[in-house]
Amino acid sequence: MKKDSLYKIAFMCKGQVYEIYARSIDQGALFGFVAVEELVFGERTTVVVDPSEEKIKSEFEDVRRTYLPMHSIIRIDEVDKQGASKISKLEGGNVAQFPIPVYTPGDKST
Repeated sequence: MKKDSLYKIAFMCKGQVYEIYARSIDQGALFGFVAVEELVFGERTTVVVDPSEEKIKSEFEDVRRTYLPMHSIIRIDEVDKQGASKISKLEGGNVAQFPIPVYTPGDKST
């Protein structure tokens, strides 16, 4: 990964779609999770405040690294410019979550 890479990560959480930006993503040490580090949020350069961006910024305020379950990730894009992080409603469309659990350790019923 390049040092100056910027990634846009879209994932489902609590029935909503979160879009965040980060400088580093990795497979992570936890099985089935993607590690997201160095979260990037927009700078306040204007008087207008986006409540959606403020909500997501406060939710991830003290987070150094977050682990996202692979089955909740919709997409990961490497981008050149940062947009606004946001939370939006998950509406009908063609995006569906994989059945849970993806892997059950020690299941000997099969």
